Amino acid sequence: MADERIGVLGSGDVGRALGRGFARHGWDVKLGTHSPERLQDWLGEVEGAGGAVSVGSFAEAAAHGDMAVLAVLGEVADVLDLAGPENFAGTLVLDATNPLDFSGGAPPGLLFCGTDSLGERIQASLPDASVVKCFNTVSTAQMVDPSFEEGAPPMMIWGNAAEGKGRTGAILVELDWPGGLDVGGIDSSRYLEALVPLWAIVGAKRDTWRHAFAVIE
Repeated sequence: MADERIGVLGSGDVGRALGRGFARHGWDVKLGTHSPERLQDWLGEVEGAGGAVSVGSFAEAAAHGDMAVLAVLGEVADVLDLAGPENFAGTLVLDATNPLDFSGGAPPGLLFCGTDSLGERIQASLPDASVVKCFNTVSTAQMVDPSFEEGAPPMMIWGNAAEGKGRTGAILVELDWPGGLDVGGIDSSRYLEALVPLWAIVGAKRDTWRHAFAVIE
């Protein structure tokens, strides 16, 4: 998939990790952010990583190719408005977001769960895009080229379109995962998001943030 173009919306730890990782695998990456000028140091660090890397607005990142990653915190709706929903038409959107609530400290809770999810809200806001939930239950250190003692498990993914999930699985293989484990439509992402506080509790108890959940038989 070398020379593929992808827009990464978000410049926090997740956005930078995924931007760096995709570039390392030869992708042409544009990182979308509120303040592109603040990423010049990061841009210098990743230049020469493999693929081309640039920074721009959220709208520029969304229009960069036919694939995008949402890697922002709770301001997802605001970012989608700034990016322009029309820029996501025909786009595969990899949704790495979680509705985390840190108001009570760590571990975080969820802003909402059980009957709704960010995955569903994003798909409803982008009806002409194929939204696939992934990357949201692993640490930034393991999102690309993961390293687990027992080997990386297939990453659980959720989405409505079989084609989008198939393409996501191929992308995960390129990023050195075994692939994706298709576990349902986008409405079921409410259960995947609900795993994240548990992931944080396990990490705190074990004093590690490199773990992941796996389905075993």
